[in-house]
Amino acid sequence: MPQTTPLDRRQNPYIHLFRTPGARAFTLGNLVARLPMGMFGVSAVIMIAGARGSYALAGAVTATGLAATALVAPWTARLVDRHGQARIAVPATAVAVCGSLALLLCVHFGAPDWTLFAAYAATATTPNTGGMSRARWAHLHRGSSPEAAAALHTANSFEQAADELCFMLGPVAAAFLCSALFPEAGTLVGAVLLMTGILLFAAQRTTEPPAAPRTPAAKSPLRTRGFAPLLAVFLATGAVFGSLEVVTIAYADGLGHQSAAGGVLALQAAGSCVAGLLYGAARPAQGMPRRLVGCVGAMTVLMCLPLLAARAGGSLLALAPALLCAGAATAPTMVTGMTLVQRLTPEGRLNEGMTLAVTAILGGIAAGSAIGGQVIDQAGAEMGYLIPVCAAAVALVVSATGSGRYAAPPVSGASPSA
Repeated sequence: MPQTTPLDRRQNPYIHLFRTPGARAFTLGNLVARLPMGMFGVSAVIMIAGARGSYALAGAVTATGLAATALVAPWTARLVDRHGQARIAVPATAVAVCGSLALLLCVHFGAPDWTLFAAYAATATTPNTGGMSRARWAHLHRGSSPEAAAALHTANSFEQAADELCFMLGPVAAAFLCSALFPEAGTLVGAVLLMTGILLFAAQRTTEPPAAPRTPAAKSPLRTRGFAPLLAVFLATGAVFGSLEVVTIAYADGLGHQSAAGGVLALQAAGSCVAGLLYGAARPAQGMPRRLVGCVGAMTVLMCLPLLAARAGGSLLALAPALLCAGAATAPTMVTGMTLVQRLTPEGRLNEGMTLAVTAILGGIAAGSAIGGQVIDQAGAEMGYLIPVCAAAVALVVSATGSGRYAAPPVSGASPSA
């Protein structure tokens, strides 16, 4: 197994990280598989709305897929932990790709509306590619040494930046493919990239964590002390993301610039991406529970900036830098939270633990979008920016009150001070 080597303080931590044998190979495959995660939703909306003339139908289909994913993803992750990434991820991805292709064919050939829901629900078997990659980093840099803790911190920061980059580029690529080629192009290219990336990723067997067959002593991550309040933090953070997106789209539409909403939202993702990379290069001195409270507190303060810009500026030029700054605290919050998940999750159930965290985020995004839409209808888009502020404040309260529980001894090989 690749061993962690002492970190030269003068060396860029990312250069050191990717000198780990096999790291570049599995990261390349994972990035190829992860890009479609930001493509499928936009591609489905464009494809369905264009063919059926109904954004309501398109939104309902994608919402059904999101709900199905929230139900199925933890079970898929549990199978990955029990039987290994390669044995489960490849067939699970094949089923999901078949669902995407079935959706494409149903739309193209005018199948009944119910077939769209059934086809898109089948994509719920898509494995958590980011979680599998984080599990590999945790396996490669397990242990309690300062060098292992530093490497894992940098790896989690890189993974969060990769998430932001894929969800920033994915919608742009999907919109371009669907408009420049044909409406089904985004879904088709996304399916090919997903299958190709998973095959490349699964082929890297030397870095794959060993399978952990279920034993009577193995307990669910949900029963681990501190895990439930941590999921509540992820749920509230997801509400920040979901409400911020829908409110910004409505705000831009109200100014007559709906087409610019995607670009403005990309600035928030860009701010988060850059902050994540910088955070990974730093070596915070605080313990993780206190660090999480600090990151969520910073997120709460910075989420006030879009609200102030919307109330005072009345233009996208004022809102754009506010969103860029607001994104600066989201990546550090997610990096610290995911590191805590790795620390608290029982041995052999790491993919399940991280997928539960992602499921909480998805649930928060759905709730934040729904609440944001209600506030927009009742009080206008400007007041809608109160929702991400309130959601961040809830995350702050939960993280502060639960910080004592996060300090439990690590159970999955991570460093207590990571």
